[in-house]
Amino acid sequence: MNARPVSPNTVLAEDVPAPRVYELNLYRPYFELVAAGRKTTEVRVKYPHLENLAASDHIRFSIKGTDEACLVRVLAVTEYPSFEALMDGEGAGSVNPTSTREQQLANIRAIYGPEKEALGALAIRMELA
Repeated sequence: MNARPVSPNTVLAEDVPAPRVYELNLYRPYFELVAAGRKTTEVRVKYPHLENLAASDHIRFSIKGTDEACLVRVLAVTEYPSFEALMDGEGAGSVNPTSTREQQLANIRAIYGPEKEALGALAIRMELA
């Protein structure tokens, strides 16, 4: 077998790390929006286990206690100091196209208290894999 010369600027498949797969749970209404491709931004608190989440990683969303799962590819991760700043930066329609900005902020804050929000908010832009 003849080996082809490789340019120093060439990135070989074996040089690219395999994307990591994160396992995260979603409530059913949000899961259904992700699975339908309508929810393109997920909101999370910047917990230590998500600090290294990056573009090209994957997330397997599931509904706790079921076998239902949906795989997405991460396109970008942006950190914001608050949920309000995240909504202003990302737009409420990408987070939940069925709810107003104010309702979404209320729902997010019902899930994550002020001590969690203080850790930082992550906007995870994604597409179905």
